[in-house]
Amino acid sequence: MPLSGPDDILRYDYDGLTAEFDRRFGKGEYHAGALFRSLYRRGESDPGLLPEFAANPSLAQAVRGAFQYALPREAGRSGDGETYKFILKLRDGLESESVVIPMRQYKSLCISSQVGCKMGCTFCETAQMGYLRSLDAGEIVAQVMVARHVLKEPIQNVVFMGMGEPMDNLDNVLQAVRILSDQRGLNIAQSAITVSTVGHVDGINRLARLAAQPPPHGFSRLRLAVSLNAPNDAIRSRIMPINRQWPLAALKEALRNFPLAHKDDFLFMEYVLLAGVNDAKEHALEVAEYLRDLKACVNLIPYNPRLDSPYGRPEKDGVADFYHWLMEAGQYCRIRGTKGKDSMAACGQLGNRALRRTGARSLAGETSPAVT
Repeated sequence: MPLSGPDDILRYDYDGLTAEFDRRFGKGEYHAGALFRSLYRRGESDPGLLPEFAANPSLAQAVRGAFQYALPREAGRSGDGETYKFILKLRDGLESESVVIPMRQYKSLCISSQVGCKMGCTFCETAQMGYLRSLDAGEIVAQVMVARHVLKEPIQNVVFMGMGEPMDNLDNVLQAVRILSDQRGLNIAQSAITVSTVGHVDGINRLARLAAQPPPHGFSRLRLAVSLNAPNDAIRSRIMPINRQWPLAALKEALRNFPLAHKDDFLFMEYVLLAGVNDAKEHALEVAEYLRDLKACVNLIPYNPRLDSPYGRPEKDGVADFYHWLMEAGQYCRIRGTKGKDSMAACGQLGNRALRRTGARSLAGETSPAVT
């Protein structure tokens, strides 16, 4: 049955768009592929401008009526220099938040997979919103399209570390990865895409099965990051409710079975250092022991406080001490530099609590104030 009304073209991967052209218009890859390349490489969605459609203007008109390409408008921005967060107003009045992060040789984009989050981590600002809804694949891809084609940022790396738990929306996340990584379009290699989870074991196991499949249908080079954040179940259950469902033993079993396709691949273990909570020497030794038989890299993140946070940020010397304790115990680790903390654009700081308080209906059509 034909779909009614224009369909968001950003939801379609290359094969899906080709199949849809065949179903709707009796046309194939010649036309669908040309539009896909134009859309993602140049941000141009008008088929009438493409030579492949020149001999068939009626087809171009039919495609215009069948698909829409309308990126969400920017509703706010805040940042510290080159690191900045941009807010996109979604069709129902809710908002996605994304962060442009300059690295040494490229720019990375931290994107959201949901509006809010249901995981309830006590140190995270997004958790204070609760869960509002998941983003569809087109809304996820739109964040990268805005960065590339509107903000003109040369994004070469994408991390699903914004609002939401990606494993709680895995179908849409994986569809977005297919689109983002397609060499005929945005061409962001899967090895430059990281999916971060609080430790959603069912999602990790499902992704592991998909990662074991050969290309082009598998996700063997997709990188996995896990928010560990605690050395034992007692502390982790207190700050991360997910641990009550999947404690550290269950998480480790899932990580042990996760395939690493390349000799240089690691499991990335994110560890937010909370002053006086999880940053003592005994904690470092417990973390090293827990990861002993896993090929893992610990990313140490000095805490970026949420609003009204009960936790403190460790001193610089304390972060350095934790790093050295891990390294001396034989655990490879890195200290992640803090970017965007003062403008609520850093790790764990995304989210608009007003959306939870007032609801999407009252916010529809309004513009969030930009923060400078």
